[in-house]
Amino acid sequence: MRTAVVAAVAVLLCAGCAAVRTGPAEQPRIPTIVPPTTISRVPQMVDRPLPDDCALVVPVEVVHQRLGRELPGEPMTIIGLPEPSLGRTGKIDCYYGVADKQAVATSPVIVGLATYTDEATAAGRVTESVDAERGEGASVTEVDVGKKKGRFVSTKDERLVVGSLGKTTYVARAKVGVLPDDAISGFLAALAQQSMTPVEGS
Repeated sequence: MRTAVVAAVAVLLCAGCAAVRTGPAEQPRIPTIVPPTTISRVPQMVDRPLPDDCALVVPVEVVHQRLGRELPGEPMTIIGLPEPSLGRTGKIDCYYGVADKQAVATSPVIVGLATYTDEATAAGRVTESVDAERGEGASVTEVDVGKKKGRFVSTKDERLVVGSLGKTTYVARAKVGVLPDDAISGFLAALAQQSMTPVEGS
């Protein structure tokens, strides 16, 4: 009797197995793959140490991304000397889009940082520079640079965003025509903000 029961159970089990094998195959679950989203980290401005390479100031890729096109030519770095009479302790200027065999002054986009002995000296240098431009006929307005305030200066040939944070001054410049006037201040403010944001690992 027990043998018969076992046999019957075995038959039922086998029948179940056969049913599973012969029934419609279960479709494997395919995970939904979401395309990666480009995450733009908001630059965090700090009174940063002065770097010695423009790739650590504003990478050329960031300039192109913000501009919406690539500039011809290559970026160039010029390290300035300290000027004790001005209270300046260091300086770096970054020239983007310098054409072959052309002077750096022809660069359509320039970003510069300088460090000073103290915050008051840095702020004073910005004020002096802005006043000098205003005296030459430039218009000056306030512009947001991250969560800080900078000055947007319009001259005959250039547009500038200039300001200071702690002991460091920044300036982002562009030749007239690099972008329309209704877009240039935002572009320069973004470069200025990036310039005051240390690159990870630097």
